[in-house]
Amino acid sequence: MKILVINCGSSSVKYQLIAAESELALAKGNISRIGMAGALIAHKPHDRAEVKVSAEILDHIQAIEYVVSMLLSENHGVIKDKSEINAVGHRVVHGGERFTDSVRITEDLMGELRALIDLAPLHNPHNIRGINAAMKTLPGIPHVAVFDTAFHHRMPPRAYIYGIPYVLYKRYGIRRYGFHGTSHKYVSDRAAEIMERPISELKIVTCHLGGGASIAAIDQGVSVDTSMGFTPLEGLMMNTRSGDLDPAIILHVMAREELNLHEANTLLDEHSGLSGISGVSSDLRDIEEAAAEGNTNAQLAIDVYCYRLKKYIAAYTAALGGLDALVFTAGAGENSATVRAKTCEDMGWMGLELDQAKNSDVSGGEVVISRTDSKVQVMVIPTNEELVIARDTKRIVEAAEII
Repeated sequence: MKILVINCGSSSVKYQLIAAESELALAKGNISRIGMAGALIAHKPHDRAEVKVSAEILDHIQAIEYVVSMLLSENHGVIKDKSEINAVGHRVVHGGERFTDSVRITEDLMGELRALIDLAPLHNPHNIRGINAAMKTLPGIPHVAVFDTAFHHRMPPRAYIYGIPYVLYKRYGIRRYGFHGTSHKYVSDRAAEIMERPISELKIVTCHLGGGASIAAIDQGVSVDTSMGFTPLEGLMMNTRSGDLDPAIILHVMAREELNLHEANTLLDEHSGLSGISGVSSDLRDIEEAAAEGNTNAQLAIDVYCYRLKKYIAAYTAALGGLDALVFTAGAGENSATVRAKTCEDMGWMGLELDQAKNSDVSGGEVVISRTDSKVQVMVIPTNEELVIARDTKRIVEAAEII
């Protein structure tokens, strides 16, 4: 079975074609600047060099058609006919309380997805647009929705209920949902495999530190708490997002600066976090370089970022009643030795001892960076959300065939 995994943004489509049995990514790529002048296609077959092509791509339907044409290309393709694509797995950011597992897409389900747009207005509309485009381009095969929120659905009420009138939860679904679920699931499962222990015996904290960042407390394979909440804005400080803050702050700033709701949301979502404090960039690499050159605001941004991450790790260790493994993944998690070192500094009281040499020498791949005498194993594990989506798609399709 060959599964095409699609992740659609407002002006982008990321994709992988995965051979389900071997779990080999036959090809992967990204289309950016959809609807703009000079859209760019970057396509990489597993056994050949990456190719980049510029084209005019007006919408997501054309984008998906380009994806299929690249997969079929005589020079850069990996299949002979599009009938070799047996199923399509779609990333959908928000499943609300309705979708606690991946599900095959039907017309009725599309209506339910549209009803969830209010919960994720910045993400779900683009996911839905990609589904519609893919179903038009690749009809007659199963399409499966895989939800970022689903992995967190077993959180206990004490973890997901906010301290606001309970009627608002019942009326509008205002609660903690959590995101990055496919990433947290993948790296926690891999951590257990690396440790050669059943995940049912382990307490793991996973840190997904990309442009959006979240942390999860995973007990026996179940997410029991996570830092992102009703929206992806809550929790850790991120590249451009504020993370946790006193809710009265935004009311105060809105009044003083005469901001409307859209402007206030833009302030918190696009102009805060590392970018807002440093005044340098939203890219941690630029901020680390500026800090090394003596920029005090850049150093402050790094300090705040790591301090908040450290606090969450300690809090989730308490929530779990202990800790067996700490996992770093995604952009900063995989690539910033500084973030890992500062976060794990002075954590010996909880049995966590980082090996500084191993931490400084991470150059890709899965690496254990804790000392051999550390009670808590600290790991860097590159995430693979696309593989989780492909696995879930295969499971859903095969279950339907059995029935």
